[in-house]
Amino acid sequence: MTIDELKNEIVRRSLPSDEAALEAFHTLTVLLKEWNAKFNLTAVDEPEEVYEKHILDCLLPLGRIPQAERIVDVGSGAGFPGLVWASVWRDSSFVLLEPTKKRCTFLSEASSKMGLHNVEIVSERAEDYVSISRESFDLVTARAVAGLTVLSELSVPLVKVGGTFAAMKGAKGQEEAEEARYALTLLGCGAPKVIADQLPSGDQRTLILAKKLHPTPAAYPRPYSRIKQKPLREK
Repeated sequence: MTIDELKNEIVRRSLPSDEAALEAFHTLTVLLKEWNAKFNLTAVDEPEEVYEKHILDCLLPLGRIPQAERIVDVGSGAGFPGLVWASVWRDSSFVLLEPTKKRCTFLSEASSKMGLHNVEIVSERAEDYVSISRESFDLVTARAVAGLTVLSELSVPLVKVGGTFAAMKGAKGQEEAEEARYALTLLGCGAPKVIADQLPSGDQRTLILAKKLHPTPAAYPRPYSRIKQKPLREK
């Protein structure tokens, strides 16, 4: 996908973007290619693929959810979706939560060169970060981090009551949503809403939205080893 094809797809799908965002996306693709040569950030770094499989992929949810004031991207990695969303939602405040120091260095350089002044990079694990930021975000998102049951326990405690948890998944998103239904309820969310979509290449994408209705019990999240060893499932 070229930048012109990306523009056309953005218009066709009525996705939010503008020239400043498109310039920021170009900067991100250049930096991703440079950094990937010395540090493995992502398996996809050719600009044509980055535009579709990373940037357009991250834009898809923005046509489905309203802009939020305070947002955290859990396990931000190379900045997807955090850097992409921050390029479009310039009036929102973003925390990119990433435990790997080298990735945080990339995120800092990328956000600076992309001209993003609405981004804070935090090098910490979600289950530790919750101790200072429990239920303080309007929107919590994550992409390609973990299975939804595990991811829910890491993410939902950060969502304020009335806020939304938005998980970006692939073709098996519906399956994951069913498996995580008990965990989401236990953690304070309502029933998940599942929205299927696809990229121009035909790759399937699933957006899972869960509204936070009640405070998360203080016992969650548990230590990560416990979360992974014994995910929250109905007995």
